Amino acid sequence: MKNIALEDQMELTLGSGAQRKAAKRKASPRRAGWWFGQMRRAVDRALDWKPRPAAPAHQDYFALESNPQNW
Repeated sequence: MKNIALEDQMELTLGSGAQRKAAKRKASPRRAGWWFGQMRRAVDRALDWKPRPAAPAHQDYFALESNPQNW
């Protein structure tokens, strides 16, 4: 099998549906900018909090029968 390296972007025309998607794609950066702006505001308004202290060590003990045939 021969490996082919493409250096240019391929274009596939699908008719009128592709034109609608292209128009929709132009609005995406605007929506993305709005979304990231909202996320920046949420981070700026976030409260500082102290993490909960670590729980004390706990060890459970399970008593097993000494005869492995009963397992």
